Amino acid sequence: MKQDLRRRNLVILSSLFGLVFGMIGLAYASVPLYSLFCSVTGFGGTTQRAQEAASHTVDRKVTIRFNADTNMGLPWAFKPEQKDMVLKLGETGLAAYRAENKSAKPTVGTAVYNVTPDKVGQYFNKIECFCFTEQVLQPGQAVDMPVAFFVDPAMNDDPNMQDVTTITLSYTFFRAKDSDAVLAQQGSNQKAAPSATATN
Repeated sequence: MKQDLRRRNLVILSSLFGLVFGMIGLAYASVPLYSLFCSVTGFGGTTQRAQEAASHTVDRKVTIRFNADTNMGLPWAFKPEQKDMVLKLGETGLAAYRAENKSAKPTVGTAVYNVTPDKVGQYFNKIECFCFTEQVLQPGQAVDMPVAFFVDPAMNDDPNMQDVTTITLSYTFFRAKDSDAVLAQQGSNQKAAPSATATN
């Protein structure tokens, strides 16, 4: 009787440990899985990444507006260089944002982004973007950061998108979590680079 009770308790205990480890594993996997889901479906206004420009355009036009924000933890000034632009579906647009490091130290920023209305995310494609990599700015440095994009002509065939005339592309810059490591790596790369010598 005691042996059966002990065996039953051991099974329950093993099941509980398995449940705990399963939940931990799910928590670690949920972030990349969610990111993958958003990138594939455009959920939450997540934009797509394209290797090349659209193969054709259609006459329907949309207005693209540009928005910029900076998290308080990053001492940068960040703004779009243009307020908006009008493009045909499939036409490649080239916009620029300007960032300036207002601090006396080098800093590393990373940009998160989305489009509104959210449902447009699956049709908004970026070809090149500063948001694909972390950005390092030296003290007082200001840079123009381009983004090349297009709105997929297939949006014209989606009945759910017929009411869309304006799309807002938004970026928010945050201090990169691995700032110290990036700056340390950049410093070691500069030291390792051979210095130029003047010749007469």
